[in-house]
Amino acid sequence: MSFITSEVNSCAVIAFEGKVVGGPDAVSLNEKLHEFISMDKTNVIMDLGKVKFMNSSGLGMLISSLTTLRKAGGDLRIANHSEKIKELLEITQLAAVFKQYPSVEEAVKSFES
Repeated sequence: MSFITSEVNSCAVIAFEGKVVGGPDAVSLNEKLHEFISMDKTNVIMDLGKVKFMNSSGLGMLISSLTTLRKAGGDLRIANHSEKIKELLEITQLAAVFKQYPSVEEAVKSFES
């Protein structure tokens, strides 16, 4: 897994690519989230458009990220995810936990309202 970050309006965007399976990547993601929090950027969108696979550790990374951001007064949105990831969220009942949007643009708008 790799990720790149950008900013759209007042939101930080993390775009993932490859397989999201936890491990050392979870540490890198956590460090990046704390960096955003220290810059007072607590509204984060995770763009999963290029994610090919996600396992339970990857889901754990998402849950941990959500918890970290909410404790800092922010929130997390998931955007641009495949049907396969959507089904995974539904099967694990995490679809009710994560706010999901078909595009990054729509996720950004959700923070503005």
